[in-house]
Amino acid sequence: MPFLNITALITARLSRLLRHQSSLSTAFTVAAIGILVALFIPSSFAQSPDPAGIATGDKTNVQDAAGNPFVVSEPADKAAPDYAEKKKAFDEYQAQASKEPLAVKLADSVGHVRIGTNFAWTLNTGYLVLFMQAGFALLTCGLIRKKNAGHLMMLNFAAYVFAFIAYYAVGYAFQFGAAAVNAAPGNLGGVPSLNHFLVGGGLWGFIGGKGFFMTGPAYDAGANVFALFEVVFMETAGYIIVGSICERITFGGFLLCELFMGAILYPIFGNWVWGGGWMSQLGNSMGMGHGYVDFAGSTVVHAVGGFAAMALAIILGPRIGKYGPDGKPRAFPAHNLVFVVIGTFILLFGWMGFNPGSTLGATDLRISVVAINTNLAAIFGSAAAMFFWWFKFGKPDITMACNGMLAGLVAITAPCAFVSPTGAVVIGIFAGIIVCLGVLLNERVLKIDDPCGAISVHGFCGWFGAVAVGILADGTYGSGWNGVGATSYLGVAGRGVTGLLYGDSKQFLMQLAGATICAIWAFGVTFIVFSVVNKIKSLRVAREVEIEGLDEPQFGLLAYPEDRAEMEVNA
Repeated sequence: MPFLNITALITARLSRLLRHQSSLSTAFTVAAIGILVALFIPSSFAQSPDPAGIATGDKTNVQDAAGNPFVVSEPADKAAPDYAEKKKAFDEYQAQASKEPLAVKLADSVGHVRIGTNFAWTLNTGYLVLFMQAGFALLTCGLIRKKNAGHLMMLNFAAYVFAFIAYYAVGYAFQFGAAAVNAAPGNLGGVPSLNHFLVGGGLWGFIGGKGFFMTGPAYDAGANVFALFEVVFMETAGYIIVGSICERITFGGFLLCELFMGAILYPIFGNWVWGGGWMSQLGNSMGMGHGYVDFAGSTVVHAVGGFAAMALAIILGPRIGKYGPDGKPRAFPAHNLVFVVIGTFILLFGWMGFNPGSTLGATDLRISVVAINTNLAAIFGSAAAMFFWWFKFGKPDITMACNGMLAGLVAITAPCAFVSPTGAVVIGIFAGIIVCLGVLLNERVLKIDDPCGAISVHGFCGWFGAVAVGILADGTYGSGWNGVGATSYLGVAGRGVTGLLYGDSKQFLMQLAGATICAIWAFGVTFIVFSVVNKIKSLRVAREVEIEGLDEPQFGLLAYPEDRAEMEVNA
């Protein structure tokens, strides 16, 4: 049967299905179909997971501060020019180990403690990132109108629940099911049981293929620590879209967005960059620097969420009354500035897990640089946005100052480990200006109604942050990143990820291309999928519901019931 006929048939059947079901039941139907499909994926790939954690961490995980291992591996390539030197080092290690068996046994204990320390670090920083949900909820709720406050809180709450369900079922496997092939997290023991691509292989992997429902190969101590940390990153992308599609989306439509984010959009791009997929390996396959580099997610998390939000905001259209008959935008003031400021500081606090935690290990002392860079970018981003708005409109705006802080945080997230504090300051200043220009561009030129500025904060500044790696990375960190330059890079021993200003034009081109691919992927796929969904069943609430406010019509409760009581008394 021709492809177009198949597509038409599927669309027709989906249309009939959607007409006879509520949006909520449809969301569950789609999820159930995904689960049934995943159950038929072969589980024969499973190999030796360690759910008890008693076999994870041994002498092979012991290394000094420079990353030199305690155990010397036997060289395999006899044709390598340094084979004789490596073979001699291996033989000497073997001889010493046979003389000192107690030292080798003690090394097993040291290796286990090292991995245990990193487990604790990664879990605790993951908890910090999880707390960012409270920050997003307060920030977005405070920025919108009072009549939709309950609606915003329900969206933030449901985002965590339903995106996690999708990620548990298939998303984690799609993202990290082949992590051990090219991106083994050594600080966590390498998760060796996650070693199969579902689509692609070698240096050209596209989708991971192990760990569905976090069973089999994913039922492992290291894999579960990794999953906890990574799922809260995915959830961040899920929260981002709330700020752009609120005040007019149906709850069922929103649940479909979150299932899509957790199962498809986020994990597939995440595999390409963090799961050992093809973009991370372009340094090895095509000689493009260290491959695509995004330390903690300026693009993997923030730009994916931001550009997906942009596509959804365009599909939904602006809120009723946002643009007057003359086409000029009207301001919808934030209803609770206290929520906005408190939410922003909670997010700043959570970002101390987001960025430093991405080392996946307290034994990586670069965490101190990452932490100070993160804070510097935040404060300079806020200052830049505050003064930009002050000079342009005559008064500083607290909501834009908060968005400036978030813009600095988003932009520094990719380069935080690779730049100096001075570089972080520069990135923060540019991000603060970009977010202001982005808000004005969306509102006045593109006519995209983005109630919380999420597209500018996360989309535009996320793209910029990844490109900033290719400009300002100074080479002091990241030796061997993505398997490139483990011994030397650009002729310098121990040199890490390096940007344009420090002599690596290929890394700059790689970052520019990779960040743009992210924007195209997130915007394009989301726009195509939800344009089809919207044609079958509208994602937008009825006009009268939007005018009244979504709290009671959608959820049966008002966030501020005293307002209704006061109106009734006055009447």
